[in-house]
Amino acid sequence: MAIATPPRQNHTDRETTIDDADKVESILYALDDDDCRAVLEATGEESLSASELADACDLPLSTTYRKLDILTETGLLAERTRLCPDGKHASEYVRVVDEVLVDADGGFELTITRRELPERTAPNPGTA
Repeated sequence: MAIATPPRQNHTDRETTIDDADKVESILYALDDDDCRAVLEATGEESLSASELADACDLPLSTTYRKLDILTETGLLAERTRLCPDGKHASEYVRVVDEVLVDADGGFELTITRRELPERTAPNPGTA
C-alpha cells in the first residue's frame, strides 16, 4: 500500500540525498526484501548480535549474516563492537536510518534521514 505525502523541502544535517543509480538500486533491493526489513525492524530500538537477530527474526544464522552484509553495505545498518567483561567481544548491529523517501521526478532519488544511534545496552549474561 502506498501512502501519499507532500514533498519535503527542508533538509536537515541528518539527511542525505542519494541519486547514484547503483546505490539507489541496492537500497531499494534491500528494502524490498522481507528478511532485510525484519532485521531493520528488530534493530530499531536496540543493538543486537547476529544470533540474537536470527532468533528475533526467525531466520537461519547463515541467512541472517547475508542480510546483515546487504544492510551494512547499503548503510542502513551499522556494525559496532559489543564489549563483554569476559573479553569475548562480539559484533552487534543497529539501524542507522529513521526514514527513506523516494522521489521519482526526473529519475529516482532517495533522501535518507539518519538517526541518532541508541545507547549501548549492557551485555546479556551468556550471549556473545
